[in-house]
Amino acid sequence: MNSSLLDGNYWDDRYKNKETGWDIGYPAPAIVSYAEEYIAKNASILIPGCGNAHEARALLDKGFSQITLLDIAPTLVEKVSKEFAGSPHLQIVCQDFFRHQGQYDYIIEQTFFCALNPSLRCNYVQQMHTLLKPNGILTGLLFKREFAQQGPPFGGNQAEYQQLFESQFDILQLTDSINSIPQRQGNELFFELRKK
Repeated sequence: MNSSLLDGNYWDDRYKNKETGWDIGYPAPAIVSYAEEYIAKNASILIPGCGNAHEARALLDKGFSQITLLDIAPTLVEKVSKEFAGSPHLQIVCQDFFRHQGQYDYIIEQTFFCALNPSLRCNYVQQMHTLLKPNGILTGLLFKREFAQQGPPFGGNQAEYQQLFESQFDILQLTDSINSIPQRQGNELFFELRKK
């Protein structure tokens, strides 16, 4: 699929039509447990392609205090903004990820990478590198499988990801996820990358 077709209108229509098969309805356990164990409560965190923001809600409940959500779909951003109205510890931005500016300690990846056309993967790596503070961490889940249908989602494998990220990041973890949701068991990698 042409990367230009996966624009804000495409994703906005998906939310308007409730075509959100990627949304598991609750936070990914692997991400929440990592955050609890390794991320300081006052660290600045970006969640790009935040969707319905299940991870953000879980992190707020656990006391995290600097969360920025980013999504390109206006309908979704309006909905999430209402849900989190009044929260001083979270802001949500409606913007193309590749135009976003900021500096973060952590960026959390959850079904955003797989939503982008693979032709944008090198741009993704560069933008993640730009958005992280020195020694900042990019962490989350990636699919460890290919998909039969034309994406999104777009899949990949461990060797491909290693080659993609290693020029800009130190790979601290890139291993089979041990606490994936049941329907993704055996099909996900958990990763932790530190900005070089």
